[in-house]
Amino acid sequence: MSNPEHARVNQAAVAPEKVMNKLVSLAKRRGFIFPSSEIYGGLSSCFDYGPLGSEMKKNIKDLWWTSMTRLHENIVGIDASIMMNPTVWEASGHVASFNDPLIDEKTTKRRYRADHLIENHIEKLRREGRDEQAGSVQAAYEQASEAGNLNKALYQIIIDEGIKAPDTGASDWTDVRQFNLMFQCNMGALAEASGSVYLRPETAQGIFVNFHQVRESSRMKVPFGIAQIGKAFRNEIVKGNFIFRMVEFEQMEMQYFVKPGTQLEAFEEWRKERYTWYTESLGISPDKLHWYKHDKLAHYADLAYDIKFEFPFGTEEIEGIHSRTDFDLKQHQEFSGKNMEYIDQSTHERYIPYVVETSAGCDRLFLALLSDAYTEDTVDGEERVMLKLAPKVAPVKAAVLPLMKKGGMAEAAMELRNRLARSFPVQYDDAGSIGKRYRRQDEIGTPYSITIDHQSLEDGTATVRFRDTARQERMAIDSIQGFIASKLV
Repeated sequence: MSNPEHARVNQAAVAPEKVMNKLVSLAKRRGFIFPSSEIYGGLSSCFDYGPLGSEMKKNIKDLWWTSMTRLHENIVGIDASIMMNPTVWEASGHVASFNDPLIDEKTTKRRYRADHLIENHIEKLRREGRDEQAGSVQAAYEQASEAGNLNKALYQIIIDEGIKAPDTGASDWTDVRQFNLMFQCNMGALAEASGSVYLRPETAQGIFVNFHQVRESSRMKVPFGIAQIGKAFRNEIVKGNFIFRMVEFEQMEMQYFVKPGTQLEAFEEWRKERYTWYTESLGISPDKLHWYKHDKLAHYADLAYDIKFEFPFGTEEIEGIHSRTDFDLKQHQEFSGKNMEYIDQSTHERYIPYVVETSAGCDRLFLALLSDAYTEDTVDGEERVMLKLAPKVAPVKAAVLPLMKKGGMAEAAMELRNRLARSFPVQYDDAGSIGKRYRRQDEIGTPYSITIDHQSLEDGTATVRFRDTARQERMAIDSIQGFIASKLV
């Protein structure tokens, strides 16, 4: 953030292990995120976005949509159906291979990803300086990944290495089994006559099957992109870390179609642009973002990077950028019998385009923004909790506060609130002392608090308080709307 009033100042160190508990508490107390159907005991890894959360999530999606579609003349958006013809998922490989290796610990009845147990064990060995043993386990793991009987090979590594459950230390393991992550349901009025369909595990396939229809209706030429924001569903084995890993989540994906041979150049351009979006548009601290290059690639990819964020519980992926080659369009051409070739009208070349994908998790990004913004500091000798969210991301842009309810101040404040509300989300608050009201707004990330006082009624000015520094500035009431709007560009 370049504006001095948004500089990160007076930020006290908060123990990472305590931040998640504080974030979860704040999110529930202030209306960002609630456990789903909590009055009935909730449902594992399902959450509802409250009044502030839904507003902030909308901001994230709007910023992404603008950056992808409105700022690129060769990218358009779609909104594909959640349920699709089941053959889509056969063509994409999800029916046959969208599986995770599952292992249960018999004593605790807890379930784990077998591959994650082994990968974490290898990392632990390297941290302890036992590189030779780590290399040996890594080699066995890579051989297992290529083996015909993967489950048995993974199980043997876990037993031979004496790998224990990371959270309990128990190690009475079952055999490893493959677990399909897709939710299957029935479509039809009568159960006995219904057909099986799947809730989509990703939004990308809705883009691929609409490739030609979007291209023709929008008169697009390669290179061009198709963007989509939508819900996806995965029956995850390992859930948790609040909204980081959920069974129902929202993706923000863009598939960029390019001429074969140009994909690496396009990949680097998108890698640069996506990183810049996080730091400049969202204001995330650059020192908390990290690149991770995939050495082990999916069968359809020729290059893949992740943008990872330092969450309180560890450094994890928030966006993947992948060069997917022509795998998806070729598969849909084979299974559907429809020609997926693109014909370049200027050169008359025919080819199936390659694809560069950018895929971000909206919920994970939401959590990253909360984590990055959470601050504890001291103002005027008092401790406060604050969310240093960029104004464009903050769910409430301004609060209008009458210094007193009497003397016409409340009426003037409400009039200003109603005027500002036509342009952006605004809160009116007259409960408690002005200091307590400032603290409430700081805690939900409101960047500007506007106080209407006696002088406001006399000369048409008001005091604007800046959240991050607690600095106050007097300005004309008629200029406040323009001032705040300038900070949201």
